[in-house]
Amino acid sequence: MQTYKIFESKHHQWLVFGRDPEKPNKIIDTNQYMVVTKNNALLMDPGGIELFSVMLAAIVKHVPIEKITHLFASHQDPDIISSLGLWDQALPDATLHSPWLWEGFIRHFGMDHIEYSPIPDEGYPLRIDDANLTFIPAHYLHSSGNFNVYDEEAKILMSGDIGAAIEGADAPLYVENFDEHCQKMTMFHQRWMPSNRAKNDWVERVSKLEIDMMCPQHGRIFKGDDVKRFLDWFYKLEVGTALANKT
Repeated sequence: MQTYKIFESKHHQWLVFGRDPEKPNKIIDTNQYMVVTKNNALLMDPGGIELFSVMLAAIVKHVPIEKITHLFASHQDPDIISSLGLWDQALPDATLHSPWLWEGFIRHFGMDHIEYSPIPDEGYPLRIDDANLTFIPAHYLHSSGNFNVYDEEAKILMSGDIGAAIEGADAPLYVENFDEHCQKMTMFHQRWMPSNRAKNDWVERVSKLEIDMMCPQHGRIFKGDDVKRFLDWFYKLEVGTALANKT
């Protein structure tokens, strides 16, 4: 499991965990993100159950385990949160922020100790020490209850499956050639994103934010002008291709 620091200020830092060459071949590669503040940490989309041991080993090199007081699951998929039952044992006093819609489903992964904080459809702000984060609605992209995390100071949007590309563990961390990278994103977004209306609503919403980095759950991070290139590309892309009549 590789670890990268993508942002640091006097208030907090962002770490990325991923690019694990030891992961099982048939398990897709995922990016896990963590915001570390003075006294606390927020672990976002902590991964599948098969990643728990390597994630825990990677994290404790940077923060003591008791410092992780908040978890976030953008939606209900197993590659995001099926490790919950193990984190529930390791972090009994933590709070999980996740869509209200999926609470009854996510609890199937195991949750006896962690407190569930249901995110309403409109989202809400979260202050951790001096870091101000916001849960941004991203419904139907691809889950019917889905959220991103925005950091106004870092100008980072953790975008979940939006911007995802399925690549190997040896892929670069950042997009290097946007046009070439589009080829790796097209099928994923056309098939997994069901609604053009929801997609365009999301693009219009996040276009109002200042974003220096857009960080998806799979594949590479978009920096600088590539963020706007992605938003323009995504807005024009027809999605929901499993249906004859797209909506």
